[in-house]
Amino acid sequence: MNKTERIIDGCFETSKDVRYVAIYLNDELTLRAREGLSGASSSDSDRFEELLVNPALLKLTSQRGNIDCGGLKYLLIRYGNFVQFVYPLDGGHVSIALESSADLVTLPELLITTIKRIL
Repeated sequence: MNKTERIIDGCFETSKDVRYVAIYLNDELTLRAREGLSGASSSDSDRFEELLVNPALLKLTSQRGNIDCGGLKYLLIRYGNFVQFVYPLDGGHVSIALESSADLVTLPELLITTIKRIL
């Protein structure tokens, strides 16, 4: 199993609040959703979010963060049906949809620990 698959498995194992995990790394996108989700977005929408929206948001917020904020650690985006956690990597990002009820203070740090352990 490659690192991408291990990161995806690790994120799902970290919390039942993980809805889906996408990794966009070196121009390659891999994503997987938990079975039986309610209020899930379409796979085409998810694909464009990972290829266009999240890279643009990371670029904008990273540049702002580097001016005088100490950089960018991660993004949390609150949609109506879920929360999107986006964590930058060299050459891409990991994007994880979380249940709206997830602990948004503790869970991002746990996911970062999981990702770093596998990388």
